[in-house]
Amino acid sequence: MTQKPIVCIIDDDEAIRESLRLLLYAGGLTSLVYESADTFLEEKEHLDFDCMLLDLRMPGTDGLELFRILNRKHLPYPVIFITGHGDVPMAVDAMQKGAVDFIQKPFRDQDLLDRIREALKTDQERREEQQKHAEVAERLARLTNREREVFDLVVTGKPNKVIAYELGVSQRTVEIHRARVMEKMQARSLADLVKMHMTA
Repeated sequence: MTQKPIVCIIDDDEAIRESLRLLLYAGGLTSLVYESADTFLEEKEHLDFDCMLLDLRMPGTDGLELFRILNRKHLPYPVIFITGHGDVPMAVDAMQKGAVDFIQKPFRDQDLLDRIREALKTDQERREEQQKHAEVAERLARLTNREREVFDLVVTGKPNKVIAYELGVSQRTVEIHRARVMEKMQARSLADLVKMHMTA
């Protein structure tokens, strides 16, 4: 995420777009503003932003269809839908499909800012978790087959003697493999290894 988060606003109502832009500016956020989903789709390949405020009902490609397009393309922007009263069931359905939130018109400015900040925080945590998964997967890939077997048994809490018996090797061999596992996984303790196993 950039230092100053960028929020992409897509709404066909010019007055709402401008009021949202000013609200975000006052809240310390930068914004990209589009009058339609179709305009956004024309140049989205070049866009870089952290969160999307998306009107549910718009002429042309509506907010829900744009959300489906983004999902199909695996573009995991956190999306907050802006809805009218009659759109709540659609917004709930969108949340079940991965949208992070929806807010009904009319809304309080502070409520919207709070929800945007919560969406940004959740998305940052998601990115960090993905990074953690990728790092653990990369370390696991460095293990030999035997080291992976030792890893899988060590994290169950079994002592070296039991692991040696189960694998049909000497206790000294297990100790050597265990030391290599600790080194390759960059683990400082058994607890670290267990956490990595759970992440994997």
